Amino acid sequence: MSDGTALAGPDGAPRCPWALSTEDYVAYHDQEWGRPVHGDDALYERLSLEAFQSGLSWITILRRREGFRAAFAGFEIAKVALFTDADRERLLLDEGIIRNRAKIDATLANARVLADWAPGELDELIWSHAPRTPGPAPKALGDVPAITPESTALSKALKKRGLRFVGPTTAYALMQACGLVNDHLETCVARSAP
Repeated sequence: MSDGTALAGPDGAPRCPWALSTEDYVAYHDQEWGRPVHGDDALYERLSLEAFQSGLSWITILRRREGFRAAFAGFEIAKVALFTDADRERLLLDEGIIRNRAKIDATLANARVLADWAPGELDELIWSHAPRTPGPAPKALGDVPAITPESTALSKALKKRGLRFVGPTTAYALMQACGLVNDHLETCVARSAP
């Protein structure tokens, strides 16, 4: 039983305990989570996947990520913004994704909103909410917040601009996944990875 502190991974190196339940998680944890992500399409993908994850386990989304990418035209904002009602119906029948009507509708609506933004505007807006000073490294999972003042502000800014399914918890998960904050535990091997 873990006390929430880093545990030895398959190679013996300490990792955040959430990352050790499957090989998929180990790879995601070591190679992606917490590393800076830039670019409007890349951030739209992450924002969309975090919204789809709401109420589900991240592993469910991670294992279907390629299905999501295929279904949503690689999360290219300009392409998804042109999806029609027929595309929406196709998505609702696509077993390679999570077939949640509200989340699909939000993903499509968000693309239509973002298609009108200037290039780099989503990237700039999201990254403007990164904490100016990094907080202390969490020692255990219990030290990692679910929301922060910055994620609440990011959520409000995205909603004000017309985006949906972007509550403070989803915004914070995005901040963690995209490297705006570093919530790898203090002794985690990935904390100081490039």
